Amino acid sequence: MSEVRVRFAPSPTGFFHIGSARTALFNWLYARHTGGKFVLRIEDTDRERNTEEALAVIFNGMRWLGLNWDEGPEVGGRHGPYFQSERSSVYLDYLEKLRGAGRVYEKDGAVYFRLEGERHTAYDAYKKCEVEKVRATPQVIEDRIRGRVERAEEQDFVLFRKNGQPVFHFVNVVDDLTMGITHVIRGEDHLSNTSKHCELFKAFGVNPPVYAHIPLILKENGPGKMSKRDQGSLIEEYQRRRFVPEAVRNYLCLLGWSPKDDREKLDINEIIQLFDLPAIKSNNARFDEKKLSFLNAAYLREMPVERFTEEAWSFLVGEGALKHEGVEIEGWGSRERRYFNQVMKLCQEKVRSIEDLPRFVAYFFTEDFRIDEKASKKVLNKGDPKARLTEIREVLKGLSALTEDILEEKVRALSEQTGAATGEYIHPTRLAVSGTNVGPSFYGLLTVLGKACVLKRLDAFLARMWG
Repeated sequence: MSEVRVRFAPSPTGFFHIGSARTALFNWLYARHTGGKFVLRIEDTDRERNTEEALAVIFNGMRWLGLNWDEGPEVGGRHGPYFQSERSSVYLDYLEKLRGAGRVYEKDGAVYFRLEGERHTAYDAYKKCEVEKVRATPQVIEDRIRGRVERAEEQDFVLFRKNGQPVFHFVNVVDDLTMGITHVIRGEDHLSNTSKHCELFKAFGVNPPVYAHIPLILKENGPGKMSKRDQGSLIEEYQRRRFVPEAVRNYLCLLGWSPKDDREKLDINEIIQLFDLPAIKSNNARFDEKKLSFLNAAYLREMPVERFTEEAWSFLVGEGALKHEGVEIEGWGSRERRYFNQVMKLCQEKVRSIEDLPRFVAYFFTEDFRIDEKASKKVLNKGDPKARLTEIREVLKGLSALTEDILEEKVRALSEQTGAATGEYIHPTRLAVSGTNVGPSFYGLLTVLGKACVLKRLDAFLARMWG
């Protein structure tokens, strides 16, 4: 078997749609699974819409997802150029091949491809006029996902517009042919184009590549394909929201493919080993942001703590996200960084996303934190919170330092002594020192805050609530 060569051919429009990213990913996975080559090709013939910034969106998004390409822009290769805007001479050469074979003609300034077959005249209800039709031999496509598809073209079609620009069908086929593409893995919405492409391959005297049309991604709510206007449809959004790229990539794998045992969280090396075209489903996949968020949280929990703290520091301090929660971060040095790392190590198990961190951890870094009203009512309306806080304060005051083991032991002993449940101490104390009733491990929370800070916050809360 010859080397597998697949390609991803986006148009740089300024967006990197989740459907395009999934197409790139499936091509990349198949290349890695088979030991083949993954080619990046840029369809940039629309000069008004194509910019360097738009290109950067695609390059950055693919690299963020870990989709390195073997040939293409910024990498090179022996089948370039890899920008369609630089391949005009190639297209003109192949147009002449068709012209020499008598397969093209000009009409109204445009260049048409002449289909082979019996010709007849028919009335076109859309154009409301007589048009020339062709009874061409149906093209048989043995699609690796859709199965056997037969489609016959009925009319000659344009190859070059009046302005001299080649159309998508022509450049797509010429590029696949000259770049040695063996497998075309693309969205189901391109299936209707494939008979035209097969006609062109046949006219050039070569066999078409293997086609595999992957299912569409449907929007989360309601009918229809996910568009760039839908929430969660752009890769840039997940980059901005600091999602874990491995989690996004893992989720994209599940949009139309799954391992036989229906697992969801898989290492990319295992996915590469398992991935194959027959395992791709033919039915459309529905986007589910809850599942993506679930995977993101799972990846965060299992992330090496050094990487997690670095990501958190970059977002909270580097980008100033903590400032939006009223935390002053100017002048932070090595001492603050050590404390910051302790906080992140404690919170990593509980946080669902990096973008949730500012609100989740702000109270660690300021005394001016808000007391959640709903949490306050829930906690303070049970038992005698003032007595419990006063009792636990006296216990903490007598400790030389706070550690998780000693705190747990002392709270349990206090509970046995007074007959109050441990929760009657834990919940109001958490509220007093953090302003909320949720968060990381209670004993870890007190340990990281430290004795002086905890006592200060307990005193302030008691004075605020009961004078």
